[in-house]
Amino acid sequence: MTDTVNVPLYMTRNGFAPTPELAEMRDSRAIRKVPFEVFGAKGEAWLLTRQEDVRAGLGDHTRFSNNPDVLGARPLPPGLTREEADRMRKGNILFLDPPEHGQVRRLLTSEFTVRRMRRLEERIGVIVEEHLDQLERLGPGADLVANFALPIPSLVICELLGVPYADRADFQARSARQMNALLPVEERIALNREGQAYMHSLVTKARANPGEDLIGMLIREHGATVDDDMLVNIASLLLLAGHETTANMLGIGTYALLTHPEQLAWLRANPDRMDNAVEELMRFLTVVASGVPRIVVQDVELHGQRIPAGDLVVFVLASANRDPEQLDRPDELLLDRPPRPHLAFGHGAHHCLGATLARSEMRAAFSALLRRFPGLALAVPPEQIRFQPRQAVYGVAELPITW
Repeated sequence: MTDTVNVPLYMTRNGFAPTPELAEMRDSRAIRKVPFEVFGAKGEAWLLTRQEDVRAGLGDHTRFSNNPDVLGARPLPPGLTREEADRMRKGNILFLDPPEHGQVRRLLTSEFTVRRMRRLEERIGVIVEEHLDQLERLGPGADLVANFALPIPSLVICELLGVPYADRADFQARSARQMNALLPVEERIALNREGQAYMHSLVTKARANPGEDLIGMLIREHGATVDDDMLVNIASLLLLAGHETTANMLGIGTYALLTHPEQLAWLRANPDRMDNAVEELMRFLTVVASGVPRIVVQDVELHGQRIPAGDLVVFVLASANRDPEQLDRPDELLLDRPPRPHLAFGHGAHHCLGATLARSEMRAAFSALLRRFPGLALAVPPEQIRFQPRQAVYGVAELPITW
């Protein structure tokens, strides 16, 4: 069940799908300005919902900037100084435009190549099997989210970064609250400060004794030019993005399969088509509803609507991925659909750095889950499953399963 009260329009869902209001905007080519709030700064933002418009906007940093201060310093949230805001953004690729964005991203690309991710596949497979064993020990009725979907990507990203897995309960609880779009701004800033203090402690230890993990690699290879604030922001972003997105895809993706039995039957009969199934699940679910809001750098006219420089634009990925102008039967989950480009990982310079890793985790987890439990089913009626519409990454709160 979904409760969309007080949820920003661009995040609203009707079960798996964006709400009819967003679909109507997309299909009529409407561009609307809606109330919008970023860390306590209230205003309005234009929503772009068509795939063609969203793809073009995401790929055009000359007109749509990720840098919130590109046209001059914007108002800060209460209690946050300009110096602190600058430190929190330093090295955070979400808020950088080319060429600075590319300079930071290149520091990380060696760790996220397809070859490097393939070397991780064996370890991912071991982690998946260990958590399937845990589910089996718990028995029917076990929660797939808490015991499978969340711990697998958490452990993988912890090992990749060099973050102690023993700390996972704290950072998972903190990140879940940080991702709550309706949490008071003061609390979200406090959570951000807590997370940064934690990561600073890890960076300090790694400076003294760099390991073979990603933080250690950055220190060994770039330590003279990358300061601690930059390391903290890079690692914090990867930790947050590396477990929240994949964990929610594994939970809600399993729920989608179990509530589409004909698609689940097809996948069981065609296990070699898991790559195809993962891409369709990502398109259909698009757990990250929108990209980072962008600043319009110069006046833009779109479908007869002028969007002036200085305004905010939000690209609604979940709506764009169901655009009937780009896809037949877009509101249906069709795992045998011929592969088509989608925007679940974004597009352009800011295309998700960890996309290859996320795909590897999903392929391994879904394949092993269906193989281990041929009778996999929900342990409760489907309508009892709670969605999480207020979270920046959409998902289900829990998923009791049986087999």
